[in-house]
Amino acid sequence: MVRRPIALVTAAVLLLEAPGIIVINAVMARFVKAQSMSLDGMDPDAMYTGTWALGIASGIALALCALVAFLAGIRDRRPGRAARGLLIGCAVVHGVLAAVAVGLLGWAAFTFLVVVLGLVVLTLVAYGEGYDKAAEPLGEAPAAA
Repeated sequence: MVRRPIALVTAAVLLLEAPGIIVINAVMARFVKAQSMSLDGMDPDAMYTGTWALGIASGIALALCALVAFLAGIRDRRPGRAARGLLIGCAVVHGVLAAVAVGLLGWAAFTFLVVVLGLVVLTLVAYGEGYDKAAEPLGEAPAAA
């Protein structure tokens, strides 16, 4: 039905978002380094390194979420427990970021984050608890003659 396309579109969006988050953190790291910013006396080099580390870790996490959604779409099977936990975490982070982004960045960023949140939740719901591939009817049997 629509489970596979939803999972594959979710994977594509998350995979495109991964380098974007790394680039955003790279820009923020450059600002921190160029202006020698610190937070409550923290070393500016530590802030620079931390911003880069957060960007790379976030990009890897998004790529892993994309891989989980891709495998669910290709196999047309429910992700495992750890994979579902990863997708749930991704959904929660997108929801929190959307709530923050609406005030700081505007409605366009909010809309993008909510669309991604919706895709992740749709992927989780499509392969939910009651999903069983064997229970699906393959089609109607031919009528007996």
